[in-house]
Amino acid sequence: MKDTAKHQGLRNQLANVLKAKGIVDENVLHAIREIPRHLFIDSSFESHAYQDKAFPIAAEQTISQPYTVAFQSQTLAIKKGDKVLEIGTGSGYQTAVLLLLKAEVFTIERQRELFKKTSRFLPKLNYNPKKFIFGDGYKGLPEQAPFDKIIVTAGAPYLPKPLLAQLKVGGMLLIPVGDKTQIMTQFIRKSATEFEKHELGDFAFVPMLEEKN
Repeated sequence: MKDTAKHQGLRNQLANVLKAKGIVDENVLHAIREIPRHLFIDSSFESHAYQDKAFPIAAEQTISQPYTVAFQSQTLAIKKGDKVLEIGTGSGYQTAVLLLLKAEVFTIERQRELFKKTSRFLPKLNYNPKKFIFGDGYKGLPEQAPFDKIIVTAGAPYLPKPLLAQLKVGGMLLIPVGDKTQIMTQFIRKSATEFEKHELGDFAFVPMLEEKN
C-alpha cells in the first residue's frame, strides 16, 4: 500500500493528459491527482497505472479508463452533499472520485468477489461511502431514492426504467447505453413525467449484467 513521490508525479502527468482531452473541472482534476490509482489495480499492472487506459480487475471486470471516469464525474457536476447512486462499484476508483467531490455515495456491485474485495479495501484508504450494496443495479436502490445523481459504470443494452424513477426532479442519470460500443447518455428529470435526453459520444464499457453473481 505504498504511495510515493514518483506515483504523485505520474498522477500530475495524468491530470495534464486529461486536461488536454477536455477535462476542465478543477475538482475532478484534483481527485485524479489525489487518488492512488495504482492501489486499485493488480500489482502486475502497477507500472501502467497512470496511463489513460482501462485494465482488467477481478471477476472479468475492468477499472475504467481515467478519461472516462473524469468525463462522467465532470458531466455529473457534483455539488457538496449530492446524494449519488453508483451502479457498478468495481475497483472503487470511481467511488473514490465521487467521495472526493464531496458526494454522499450509495454504491451497488453485483459480483460478490468484487463486492467483498472493494468494500474492505476502500475504507482502508479512508474512502467511506454511505453504503456498499451487493445487488442488481438494474433495480437501483428504491429504499434510498430519490437521488440527485445516478451514475452507471457499465454498458447497459437498454435503459433500466427503475433508475429514471429514482431520480429527483432536477436530477441527472448518466448511463452508457448500447451493446458493442455505448453512447454516453444523460437524462435530466424535468418533472414527474418529463425527461430531457442528451447523447454525449461513444465509449466502451464492460457489459452491465442483470442479477447478482
